Amino acid sequence: MPLELELCPGRWVGGQHPCFIIAEIGQNHQGDLDVAKRMIRMAKECGADCAKFQKSELEFKFNRKALERPYTSKHSWGKTYGEHKRHLEFSHDQYRELQRYAEEVGIFFTASGMDEEYQKLFPDIPIGYSGHETGIAISVAAVALGAKVLERHITLDKTWKGSDHSASLEPGELAELVRSVRLVERALGSPTKQLLPCEMACNEKLGKSVVAKVKIPEGTILTMDMLTVKVGEPKGYPPEDIFNLVGKKVLVTVEEDDTIMEELVDNHGKKIKS
Repeated sequence: MPLELELCPGRWVGGQHPCFIIAEIGQNHQGDLDVAKRMIRMAKECGADCAKFQKSELEFKFNRKALERPYTSKHSWGKTYGEHKRHLEFSHDQYRELQRYAEEVGIFFTASGMDEEYQKLFPDIPIGYSGHETGIAISVAAVALGAKVLERHITLDKTWKGSDHSASLEPGELAELVRSVRLVERALGSPTKQLLPCEMACNEKLGKSVVAKVKIPEGTILTMDMLTVKVGEPKGYPPEDIFNLVGKKVLVTVEEDDTIMEELVDNHGKKIKS
């Protein structure tokens, strides 16, 4: 069975559950609580499952000299790297306020602790993809290849100050990403193939069966070169199970081009589909 886990209360990932889409706000809020709230609402309106931030305790992550280092980048929010980082850090109380706001809006909320060492390999849980590429194509492809959690940075404006904005998705792009992921999930369907009610009539007329490519005398041990697949009358052994017939013995003579019926084969396995 595909691995599954409850990532958030009531929201499972893995198996046949929909991909969990995380809108990574990170520090693209510009240090402004109102902008952060606008981005949470935007993530919800675009169809994302979760709004995600980043939280650092600067004194635990950087030493004093690193924080005092001059920071003259065009993306700087202060004269030193410490001033820059402090501008972008919300307090614990502000994070609680954002969490309450996310609950009001109806979207899951999380903040990754950037100071902690994480295990690199998680062989027993569903895989995810965190993208920083331009556009959405690679992210959609990751879901098609099996990603069950998808994270992309988001922004209200790619031209804003901050190095993450240019690689982030604006509202229209995020909405398109969500639509594309859900479309791919529907197109992939389920790994369990089954006949749908709308396919019954066509299957009755054109459904295929295993038939004898040559005359097969009673007592013969079947090999692949004796078998083929055609639209058969009556319906017989299902074509997807043709390899299961190899090595089995026919109990009566089967004429060339006749359908292989389950009762004609010793120790037949799967029941014939109607």
